[in-house]
Amino acid sequence: MGNQEDWQTVTLPKLHVAVLMGGWSSERSVSLMSGEGVAKALESKGHTVTRIDMGRDVALRLAEARPDVVFNALHGTPGEDGSIQGLMDIMGLTYTHSGLATSVVAIDKELTKQALVPHGIPMPGGRMVKVADLFKADPLPRPYVLKPVNEGSSVGVAIVTADGNHGNPISADSKGPWQEFDQLLAEPFIRGRELTTAVIGDRALLVTELRPKSGFYDFDAKYTDGMTDHICPADIPDDITQACKQIALRAHQLLGCKGTSRSDFRWDDEQGVAGLFLLEVNTQPGMTPLSLVPEQAKALGMDYPDLVEAIIAEALSDAKADEGKV
Repeated sequence: MGNQEDWQTVTLPKLHVAVLMGGWSSERSVSLMSGEGVAKALESKGHTVTRIDMGRDVALRLAEARPDVVFNALHGTPGEDGSIQGLMDIMGLTYTHSGLATSVVAIDKELTKQALVPHGIPMPGGRMVKVADLFKADPLPRPYVLKPVNEGSSVGVAIVTADGNHGNPISADSKGPWQEFDQLLAEPFIRGRELTTAVIGDRALLVTELRPKSGFYDFDAKYTDGMTDHICPADIPDDITQACKQIALRAHQLLGCKGTSRSDFRWDDEQGVAGLFLLEVNTQPGMTPLSLVPEQAKALGMDYPDLVEAIIAEALSDAKADEGKV
């Protein structure tokens, strides 16, 4: 399974591709890195590239560019929540990654649970909590995790422990996501290991274990070289590997993801398969030099430019299939 022959050969005509990047979300810097990586990869393959740092004039910029296809390298809102997807649908543009409905659901961690848990996908329990109520009492027994319902890259995540310095109850003056959001998702803290699995098209790739050298796998650990060890493929039992791949592919399909997605897990290695929980599905996974989807594809014999072309090829194929339905 580890060589180039395992992948379908993608032969694309020379295209004009608009690469959407940047924007104004908390993940802007990551998106710019992803977008520039994609743009250079496409140029290395002979394609014409228009780089668009998304602003409020994005519709005009796209209309002026008139690309054959848009590579959506945006992260967070409004590039990952259905907003830009709806705009491009109205403009009749072909674009990579998931569409409007999938994006609306997948960026919202609570909606994702409602979509997946009834189908047997194991996800942590928990509930939405008003920040004002946090200052009165804990919503769950400690330790627990607080996170914004629709941010990625571990932005705004706080782990509340029995000996934490957030106060008991949490103090309004202590640093944390409760200072930035009116509501947060509270989930039980799952001890153990951080795992992730990428899906491209109808195929789950590998399982990577992420071992931060300090703290947890937060924004800095994800995007600062040397702060996290990536073990790819993960040194875990075969049944856990297979479970991660099956759950990631099933979640990708249930949500209607297109192109590529990445499913993030916590695994309590003292509990076996029963200790494996899906945390979220990323419909716009990073494409930076430190990103996990390119890393897993490379481990299976697909280099970065070929990965970018494969994602575009699926977008073009889906668009052609949709035309046939009209």
